[in-house]
Amino acid sequence: MLRGLYSAASGMLTQQRRSEILSNNMANSNTPGFKADQSSLRSFPEMLIHSLESVKTPLGNGKNIAKSTQIGSLNTGVYIQDATALFKQGDIRETGRATDIALVDGNIPENGALLFSVENSNGELRYTRNGNFTQDAAGFLTTNEGYYVLDNAGNRIQIQNADFKVTSNGTIIDGNIEVAQLNIAFAENANDLIKEGNGLFGVEGADLPSAVNNPDISYTLSQGFVERSNVDVSQTMTDLMMAYRAFEANQKILQAYDRSLEKAVNEIGRLR
Repeated sequence: MLRGLYSAASGMLTQQRRSEILSNNMANSNTPGFKADQSSLRSFPEMLIHSLESVKTPLGNGKNIAKSTQIGSLNTGVYIQDATALFKQGDIRETGRATDIALVDGNIPENGALLFSVENSNGELRYTRNGNFTQDAAGFLTTNEGYYVLDNAGNRIQIQNADFKVTSNGTIIDGNIEVAQLNIAFAENANDLIKEGNGLFGVEGADLPSAVNNPDISYTLSQGFVERSNVDVSQTMTDLMMAYRAFEANQKILQAYDRSLEKAVNEIGRLR
């Protein structure tokens, strides 16, 4: 009976975590460049159930010998193995703002991902798909959180004029002068990227290589546009309701076990 308690409890914890992931996706459905998280559910290793019996030998002394009979397997619970970002291209929305730049995927290898390179508040290299940029007081191109956008040489991009232009390959033209080229980093395996919040991604080990001038990768930058979140609101709401229902089902099983244990403790063996 206690195995059932553990299985139901693990199911509740798993659905609670899944609901948190889906709720976060829903809350960021209007965040530019946001990539929805996908949860991967796995079951714990199954256990083989055996019954132990005692049989007598046909010898004169009639000794008892233990005998084990295999009954079947028992699943011991479920858990969320990991949550990975879905790097599907989001819809492109026109804003008309010169500092808004949408990164549109072209020909990239399967499971790969393209991202802007930025510098976080600690001076570390990070990556993002959120092209909803702005300019600070000194004219540097930054994200709305204040992270500096970097060029293909790893430098901050400073722009003097508000009417600067960005070409389709990322070249920034400020007053008829090419001042920089936006660096677009390429992740060969998007699952290696680590979400850090505020739309930033990090990697363990070496920095991501640049996709600029890479003949095997194509992309387009569109000024005056932003990439919207790739969250499917209707599907996310459906999955959220299913997670709630699964949580309630496991809760009812837990309550049924609790009532059975209460009856066993209070009624079985009572003297009348």
